[in-house]
Amino acid sequence: MEVYTTENEQVDAVRRFFAENGKALAIGVVVGIAALGGWHYWQTHENTALTEASASYQQASTALTSNKADGVANLEKFAQTNSNSYGVFAALQLADHFVEAKDFVNAEKQLTQASQLTKDENLLSLVNYRLARVQLQQNKLDDALKTLDNVKGDGWMAMQQEVRGDVLLAKGDTKGARDAYSKGLDSKPSQTLQTLLRMKLNNLSS
Repeated sequence: MEVYTTENEQVDAVRRFFAENGKALAIGVVVGIAALGGWHYWQTHENTALTEASASYQQASTALTSNKADGVANLEKFAQTNSNSYGVFAALQLADHFVEAKDFVNAEKQLTQASQLTKDENLLSLVNYRLARVQLQQNKLDDALKTLDNVKGDGWMAMQQEVRGDVLLAKGDTKGARDAYSKGLDSKPSQTLQTLLRMKLNNLSS
């Protein structure tokens, strides 16, 4: 609005402003309230959906660990229909199940699916770390190396380099394997992993 010098002019200006813009303001207020209500509804809906997903995951997970006949099928269905962290957990559990059964093809399928369900960097690193190990088991060495590039974060360095060394050794690259194992040791891993990496380095020298 313009600047007015007298109180009456200011009052008249306000009246004209609301006369000209009152409808638009009213619509804006209504839209704002609706948007706020929609936001609260969305939050409530999301929380309810996650609570239901958690309960469904627990049920499907228990069916698998209890070796029920439809345990695998039910957990697979859950993983396919839940694009959230619970879907990732389901796919990871299925992958472990298939690895134990030496079914690396289906394990890779589950882990690939899990990698598409999360943007959480730490969870994604876990998925890709396991995927690379499964690809190594299938002798998909170049795929495994590409997958390992997606295992990020200082906490994953030693584990990532250990698998990288295994893959490079399988490719016949002894020097590359030695460098990878050494990098793993330099990242100050756990005592157990230190022992494993040193053992692998010693085996390269023998």
